[in-house]
Amino acid sequence: MDNTTYIALSRMDAEQRAMSVLANNLANGSTAGFKSGHIQFADYLSKLKDGPHAPGENPEVYVQDRATYRDFTQGALQQTGNPLDIAITGEGFFSVMTAQGVRLTRNGRFQRLSDGSVTDAAGHALLDRTGQPIVLRPEDRTISISSDGTLSTENGVAAEIGLVRVANNYDLHGEGSELFRASTPTTQMDIKELRQGMLEGSNVNMMTETTNLVELQRDFQITANLVESESTRRQNAIDKLTQTQS
Repeated sequence: MDNTTYIALSRMDAEQRAMSVLANNLANGSTAGFKSGHIQFADYLSKLKDGPHAPGENPEVYVQDRATYRDFTQGALQQTGNPLDIAITGEGFFSVMTAQGVRLTRNGRFQRLSDGSVTDAAGHALLDRTGQPIVLRPEDRTISISSDGTLSTENGVAAEIGLVRVANNYDLHGEGSELFRASTPTTQMDIKELRQGMLEGSNVNMMTETTNLVELQRDFQITANLVESESTRRQNAIDKLTQTQS
């Protein structure tokens, strides 16, 4: 296998990873609070060997998949009317308790379980400002959530929903389509902007992502054809050399 094939395969490997990320974006186009992922590519230059070089000889350039990052721009707010649907306006994340520990999310679709616990769709408890699970009493019927996160019922204030920020959103590690694990300490936000009865939609641009995926698939096929053609050329050259020697 010559260097041309190695370079083409490096491109195909990076494109395959990018197609996986784009497909995941499209699959979560309707997931509340979802933040689209993107691939960062870079050129990797292979230095020339020591010694005399042919005129015009250049370093070999390979494609390198450097990192996958999230776009944390605000998604559009959608009216639902459900009292436990909460949208975040601006920065911040809800905290939920999972079996692996505290995780962060922008998906504000919560529910009330039979024991009064307020959880996300997976059953992870929503945490208040002190890091404790929010639990409503059996007699709490009417739920009102103010913009600062105060959760009240007809019986008074029941909890203050916690909202945290991280120093750098790009230090967050995604777990599934909705949860993030913080690698650095989080801090509670004093100023919040929450909207009851609304959800933050995914920030995926479906048309753009679909177009990017089609273009990437086309480019992948062109590169695959190049690899196949190069393999055929080499095999033909070997066959001719073998016939000549015979």
